[in-house]
Amino acid sequence: MPKKTVGIYTLGCKVNQYESEAIAELLEKEGFDISSPAEPCDAYLINTCTVTAESDRKARQFIRRAIAKNPDAVVVVTGCLAQTSAEMIAAIDGVDAVVGNTKKLFAAEELCRLVREGQKAKSPAVSVDPIENACFEEMQIRSFERTRAYIKIEDGCESRCTYCIIPSARGKIRSKAPEDVLSEVRTLTENGCREIVLTGIETASYGKDLGNVDLATLLEQIDKIEGIGRVRLGSLDPSLIRPDFVEKIAKLSSLTPHFHLSLQSGSSRTLAAMKRKYNAEQAMRAIELLREAIPNVKFTTDVIVGFPGETEEDFRDTAEFLRNARFLMVHIFPYSKRKGTPAATMPNQIPDEIKRRRLHELEAIAEDTRRTLLTEAVAKEPVTTVLFETYEQGMAYGHTADFLEVAVPASRPMHGEIHSVRLKTTDGALCFGEKI
Repeated sequence: MPKKTVGIYTLGCKVNQYESEAIAELLEKEGFDISSPAEPCDAYLINTCTVTAESDRKARQFIRRAIAKNPDAVVVVTGCLAQTSAEMIAAIDGVDAVVGNTKKLFAAEELCRLVREGQKAKSPAVSVDPIENACFEEMQIRSFERTRAYIKIEDGCESRCTYCIIPSARGKIRSKAPEDVLSEVRTLTENGCREIVLTGIETASYGKDLGNVDLATLLEQIDKIEGIGRVRLGSLDPSLIRPDFVEKIAKLSSLTPHFHLSLQSGSSRTLAAMKRKYNAEQAMRAIELLREAIPNVKFTTDVIVGFPGETEEDFRDTAEFLRNARFLMVHIFPYSKRKGTPAATMPNQIPDEIKRRRLHELEAIAEDTRRTLLTEAVAKEPVTTVLFETYEQGMAYGHTADFLEVAVPASRPMHGEIHSVRLKTTDGALCFGEKI
């Protein structure tokens, strides 16, 4: 008898990606084949995001797309939108179960139960507990489909930024026990993983609820694991980057010289309105501290344009910050109202046409900076190591430790392999080289 197939749609952050992989491993143990969600499957699991209104729209679209592919399939919805809008999801005809963020592995158990019963649910089973009572849900992965593996080390956020709905979807800060993180890293390393990405909803807050460990200490312990490859960090709040933290991590051989800073704005006035934990001067000092301590370090970031009340002067401050910070990549988002957040009812909401114009201006600055950084890398650091990830039409693609994307001619895929490469040219988006 053929195995039942499950298609898993994952929207949103690296934490969701990790949780979907843990769910997939559990379903495989239960005898399911994990299939492409683009194909008709016996069951679908949709792991949703709710960070923006567009995320909500995409989640609903994916749910309806799964139902359309196979109206008889079991459809289970989990994730952040399931936590905040369970009734709305349950009202979609064809959804069989809605499971919140406090027990995502239960979503796999519900899917198994419904498939065993062999018929669609007469009414959706809704299992959403108050997020305020959530504990860290124990889950681990042993394998990885991508070249790099994500490990969730922290969940929840208590910052309460005025634009963000995520604390309502993820709850308080809760950290994975360090011994469990180390065990998972060892297993993945032994299974051939060459790059680990430590991620969380607020990675910088790791250990605050434990009291006896922090992120720097955890990184020091991981650095001692035999055979450890690259270790990369998920998004970090700039307020974490203080002299004592930088002094500790600068000594680590496994930590990559690349940091993604959750900046959001280069204007101190806007950052205060957002209720971020730093101002523009402190954020720039964080970048300078890392540049002083770690050779060839690169930075990527997120920026919101058009936050309520953002003046032209505020915007110019952000543009100037991006020029001075020299980010390798900038993810730029127009401000999106989230019902239930303070920013949604703030005065001086910015018209969409101004948001679009500001977004395009920042994109131009980001593209120019990236081109300059890649040109400098070709000139100053022509020999580097690349972890290869994909292969297409005779070209292998991968990333350096400092997150430059590199393409080299290749006669075969080199997925998961690290090779020395001589950089030759750049087109402003990626570098081209030859394997040494």
